[in-house]
Amino acid sequence: MNKEISAIRARFGKRLCILAHHYQADDVVRHADILGDSLELARHINGLEAQHIVFCGVHFMAETAAILARPEQKVHIPDANASCVMAEMVPAPLAEEVLARLNRGGSRIIPLTYVNSSAAVKAVCGNHGGSVCTSANAPTMLRWALAQGDGVLFLPDANLGRNTARILGLDENRVERLDIRGRGRFVPAADPSRQLYLWPGLCAVHAKFQPGHVAAIRKNEPEALIFVHPECSPEVVAMADGAGSTTYLIKAVAEAKSGSTVYVGTEWSLVNRLAARHPDKTIRPLRTALCSNMAKITEANLSRMLQELGTALPVQVEEHIARPARLALERMLTACS
Repeated sequence: MNKEISAIRARFGKRLCILAHHYQADDVVRHADILGDSLELARHINGLEAQHIVFCGVHFMAETAAILARPEQKVHIPDANASCVMAEMVPAPLAEEVLARLNRGGSRIIPLTYVNSSAAVKAVCGNHGGSVCTSANAPTMLRWALAQGDGVLFLPDANLGRNTARILGLDENRVERLDIRGRGRFVPAADPSRQLYLWPGLCAVHAKFQPGHVAAIRKNEPEALIFVHPECSPEVVAMADGAGSTTYLIKAVAEAKSGSTVYVGTEWSLVNRLAARHPDKTIRPLRTALCSNMAKITEANLSRMLQELGTALPVQVEEHIARPARLALERMLTACS
């Protein structure tokens, strides 16, 4: 299979580029031209010369690549069923309705969506003066969004929203977690005393990390370092030695002293790779947590995808969605340039 992929890559040459997220398994990552987190991969799209871009990650990532790609480029994903539980927690029509309810008193609430969301939700943000963020640039983008209007609707990850608000020093009394049941009928008009409204979404992987896991390590291995992703609960983040994006976690592990024991609270594939990369340290997961959707991308379906590259239907986003979604993404890329 490795030989088949290598042969296809040789045949296409620079006309093909394979991108992979850090949460992909090693047998997929080894074929990647570019490996990165959401922000790194998004930044690369515009500069790629390749005619065919194969995105090894979940579907919203491939959608983002398709939105940012040039018209002559085609973006493919080895398994279109590789979805994202968090992204599915925010249907675009409901986001639109909730935003309208917040603004019905004349307020201007700016929507800011985590990149872990559908193209349609990104389009809602683009149409209403908002933007997109990643875990790496969430503080920058939340600060940007707060300056654009009377408050911010942060979606879909409430944990990332609250953790980012704490970084910026927002008063917790000015942060409200919304009740979106019944098509948002519990959502009030915006309150001037509130700065930030949180959509009640979460990452099914990072929600598995609990304060008890951290407490047990502190008790049994007090010298161990603990680094976690900001999709974890605020309680877990507060107990850790540091929190940040996948790129941050990779750097934190690399900079830990030789001989250190380091626990990492994020998806198991990345933790496993870090352990292999740093044999002079003991790298362990805070607990084993595998993203089943990321795991849907395999070396086998990557090979099949490449074999069908000439005839495969690329990832497509309708232009009425792609246009405002692209605007939201470009606002992020400009603010973080």
